[in-house]
Amino acid sequence: MTATAPAPSTARARATAVLPRLALVLAALLATLFTAASPATAHAALTASDPKDGAVVATAPAQVTLSFSEQVAMGDDSIRVLDPQSKRVDTGELRDMCSGNTVRYGTALHTGLPDGTYTVAWQAVSADSHPVSGAFTFSIGAPSATDVTLPTAQAGGGPVGIAYGIARYAAYAGFTVLVGGAAFILLCWRRGAAERPLQKLVVRAWVTLTAATLAMLVLRTPYTGSGDFSDVFDLDGLRAVLQTKTGASLVSRLLLLGAAALFVAVLFGVYARRVAVLGPDEADRAEGERDGSDQADETEEAGRPDDTSDLTFGLAIGGAVVSGGIAATWALSEHASTGIQPGIAMPADILHLMAVATWLGGLTALLVALHKVPGIERAAVRRFSQVAFVSVLVLAVTGVYQSWRQLGSWSALTGTDYGQLLLLKIGLVAVLLGIAFVSRKWTSRLADAPADTADATTAVVAAGRTSDDVSRETASGAGSEGSGVSRETEPEPEPEPEPVPVPADPERAAQLARQRAARESALEKRVRDADPDRAGLRRSVLAEAAIAVILLAVTTVLTSTEPGRTVEQETGRGSTATAVPDRAVKITLPFDTGGPNGKGSVRLELDPGRVGANTLHLWSDSADGTPFDLPEIKVAFTLPAKDIGPLPLVPEQAAPGHWTASGVQLPLAGEWRIDVTVRTSDIDQTTVQKTVKIG
Repeated sequence: MTATAPAPSTARARATAVLPRLALVLAALLATLFTAASPATAHAALTASDPKDGAVVATAPAQVTLSFSEQVAMGDDSIRVLDPQSKRVDTGELRDMCSGNTVRYGTALHTGLPDGTYTVAWQAVSADSHPVSGAFTFSIGAPSATDVTLPTAQAGGGPVGIAYGIARYAAYAGFTVLVGGAAFILLCWRRGAAERPLQKLVVRAWVTLTAATLAMLVLRTPYTGSGDFSDVFDLDGLRAVLQTKTGASLVSRLLLLGAAALFVAVLFGVYARRVAVLGPDEADRAEGERDGSDQADETEEAGRPDDTSDLTFGLAIGGAVVSGGIAATWALSEHASTGIQPGIAMPADILHLMAVATWLGGLTALLVALHKVPGIERAAVRRFSQVAFVSVLVLAVTGVYQSWRQLGSWSALTGTDYGQLLLLKIGLVAVLLGIAFVSRKWTSRLADAPADTADATTAVVAAGRTSDDVSRETASGAGSEGSGVSRETEPEPEPEPEPVPVPADPERAAQLARQRAARESALEKRVRDADPDRAGLRRSVLAEAAIAVILLAVTTVLTSTEPGRTVEQETGRGSTATAVPDRAVKITLPFDTGGPNGKGSVRLELDPGRVGANTLHLWSDSADGTPFDLPEIKVAFTLPAKDIGPLPLVPEQAAPGHWTASGVQLPLAGEWRIDVTVRTSDIDQTTVQKTVKIG
């Protein structure tokens, strides 16, 4: 069938005009989101509580407060206090007590609580969108038996957590194939826009990403809350989710997917029709012109200039902005938006995601093309090899930076879950690069194959001939060239296809259709296997794709794993007590001098626990809990970060087992080390210490 090139249509002109405007709008949206992002540490951790875990208080507290390492999102039901009979004794009203860099929330307790052991269960959402939870106990008067069972399931677990995790995996996979497939068509093989298998691949990726994003949005309420699927119908919960950073990112992703739908429509509509009209040879020459090859001159000499360049450029710019915006919805709501240097980390994360998608998604598109479209040009495979090389370079640079940022030390590389997963990811990348090296060898062999053989193989499916026929025609073609006969000057007319009679019996018609499909499938398989170099390349690309699937899964797990830097910071913070502004610092220090009756503990209270003058109280208890009248006790304060101290202090004894000092001056804010030296006899003495945060 002969086709003529149509004049530029109004639809295409409109599409070309809309793409630059869309790029500007999306760029403004990204700038706004970047400006709104604020630094924090990844994965919030509970740093202090009042009362403390396991504490025994003399009287019932008026409230329970929790302090965190970073900003968290909490609701009225986020902190629950249960009595020994598992009944709630809190008022259910969340108190926001945050001040400056101090992140603290609390809830009031009912008055007149009896003695016994009480359980505090809490749940929050950290700044990197991941839910965190925990529980601890304290006692009033004395510990008692309790019927409360501490929750064993972590926040974000259970069936809802599994469903949410599946949606996360599907979203990453859909994004990778969507971006990589489109990039493969525009950068490597323009004629692929008119190929049905690639169209199906990209459209299905768009549907997968859209469905996964919608699923994450509706599952967000039960995922961060009750864990009950019925909460997906909670409109108040959905409204609350939309007000969070994660909810805003998911909604932004859906809006960007609407723009992506327009991009896909233009790519497989106007653009596909244009490259189909150009034909394989002209499309290849057009791509050669883009690569700076000599085929550009041949195109001009033939009088058939490529008029897809402007549309290709517009699609490339629009696609880059849209895909970058979609990648930003992850960067702005997960690890990259928290921790150190978020202004650098978020653009680096976007580039990292784009490079992963271009490489692995393009690899998927190449595999589909090799399997379903035997006529794919050798030049397209070579171009993808170059694109993959650039993508790997971007991955290496951004990956090294992200590794340093999320780990912070060599010990975190082997001593944390994040570091171990990162090592696994590096190993998978190394394996993938090794297989890619093998693929490059097959690509070079494919490039050295005779052109007549490749062209004849391409025509087998359309002509319905076997590989033996191809060999005969190739031989005859070589003979004709040797005799000086040009096939281009004397083309053979294509025979008109004979109409296939349609049986009147529907069952017979269906049977013939199945037989015809089976014959076409068998013929297509013979064509694929006819070229050993192409078959070898297809096998190596299939191995790359299998490793890429595992790599993508490990990467998704990494996004929900607490970074090694944060883990080590929280481990180090375990020996540090966080001071509450205008509230006394209370710590307990067990000691053992090694002599007879040398075991006991010192309870220290520094009131109000801030810069300036403070009052110090010390109580010493023996191993059996009775007051311990020590022969001597001394205190020293040191601020190592500022080289201040030690500042010695000898408190005065106020009563047996009780010492006090007033006017204790702490000149600067910071992490002060308190050293308490106790002597239980003339020769038995020890020093215990604790670090507290002042200011």
